[in-house]
Amino acid sequence: MLSPLIRRPRKNASNDAYSKQRGVTLALVAVSLVALIAMAALSIDVGTLYEAKAEAQRAADAAALTAARLISISGVTGDPNNTSSWQAVCGTGGTATLAAQAVAQSQPNLVGGAAPTAKVTYGPGAGVGDCSGLAGATSNFTVNPTVTVYVQQAKLPTFFARVFSLVGGASSNSGVSATAMAEVYNPSGSSSLASGMVPVQPRCVKPWIVPNRDPIHPTNTCTSATCYNFVQLLPPPANGTIPPASQGISLGGVGTGVIGEIFNLVPDCSYAGGACNSGLPFNATAQPNVVTTPPSATPNLQYLPSYVQNPSPAAPSCGAGNGDYQQSIAGCDNTTPYQCGVQSAVATAPTQVNLNENPYGAAGDTFTAAQCLIHEAGAGAGNGQDVLVTDPFPFQIQAGSANPLTGVPGGSTISSSDSIVSLPIYDSGVPLPAGQQPAVTIIGFLQVFINWVNADGSLNVTVLNVAGCGNLSTSASPYVTGTSPVPIRLITPP
Repeated sequence: MLSPLIRRPRKNASNDAYSKQRGVTLALVAVSLVALIAMAALSIDVGTLYEAKAEAQRAADAAALTAARLISISGVTGDPNNTSSWQAVCGTGGTATLAAQAVAQSQPNLVGGAAPTAKVTYGPGAGVGDCSGLAGATSNFTVNPTVTVYVQQAKLPTFFARVFSLVGGASSNSGVSATAMAEVYNPSGSSSLASGMVPVQPRCVKPWIVPNRDPIHPTNTCTSATCYNFVQLLPPPANGTIPPASQGISLGGVGTGVIGEIFNLVPDCSYAGGACNSGLPFNATAQPNVVTTPPSATPNLQYLPSYVQNPSPAAPSCGAGNGDYQQSIAGCDNTTPYQCGVQSAVATAPTQVNLNENPYGAAGDTFTAAQCLIHEAGAGAGNGQDVLVTDPFPFQIQAGSANPLTGVPGGSTISSSDSIVSLPIYDSGVPLPAGQQPAVTIIGFLQVFINWVNADGSLNVTVLNVAGCGNLSTSASPYVTGTSPVPIRLITPP
């Protein structure tokens, strides 16, 4: 007989059921962890890939726009036949190519924390690495250069997905890539293309309207072979092309090309002050744009002050509060309609000259506002403003000691500058209408670099680029906008 202290457990059906379920929770947790980790791999690692894809696209966009910008300010669009000039800018080792690669691989454009590879090509389709073979007077590429940047990050780090060996720690299966294409549109001669002319309307144009005369070559001859206007309006052809004699680059006074020419911009106003004295008609037989007084060893080009319409200036403090004309120089004139090819007779808001403004002299509006614009502390060179280095080609810009960019020391190479401005060219073969605010027809734009402001209020400038168009366009024509007369934009298909 068993002791009452030792009892045999009685059989119970419920106890048997519980014993069979022991460890089930652990198994369910293990299975759940697998599902949770899979979901984490999907959400975190795939999200990381999507973020890297966006980073790659931003890098490609920035690189393509950088290359297009350098093509624009290099002046090669006004030099279609010079293959060596094109190669220096967008060849395999050209400045635009190297700049695009540097931007794509820079710290702000890292993809997945590392620098991607970047391939730069030019032209449609598969493109070429050296654009010099695409140059030529009859080539659409020289009118509308395109640049494509392909950015790739072949290996990206993954986290949860490596548990499943779906994607290695840094596998080629985890790579991302992106492509961006930008165009550099120069409307010069585009009316002869099958697609027809699309004029441009740059923003932030300075209110200095210049005649269609090259002051370096003050000749009245203008034929198909020799024409020293900025824009060709006399036959053949009369479509706003850059005349053959003006195409190309002038370095150190050598060459006939407009790009690289250095001259003074002087107002076509009386030196004694008062209202602007523009009474001389600009036509094919007169040359009032070549100024003989005051004497100067540098050729001079007269300009007329523009009538600033409904200005929206964003002028710095040194140029604020001094009237619309000054503020549009020191800041921006985004509202006055400087549209290439628009005739004043049909424009809803035509471009007008303001003969009530006299910008001449050290006390004039141009002197004060231009010094503010380029950060010049005193008249002449070497007063804090940026410097344009024109030898060798392509040109380079060096930051001045007063450059406002943060962290940019004086003398360092930069790709943009407040000294780069756009000037409207008007049809000076037509006499100005009567009145103090006559309307003019804009037939092109000059892009110039302001080297310095002279003590007499004139501006010493170097031509960077030229864009022309015919004088037969209407205000109804579509147009391309941009900060440059050779505008740039992304055209990557969505």
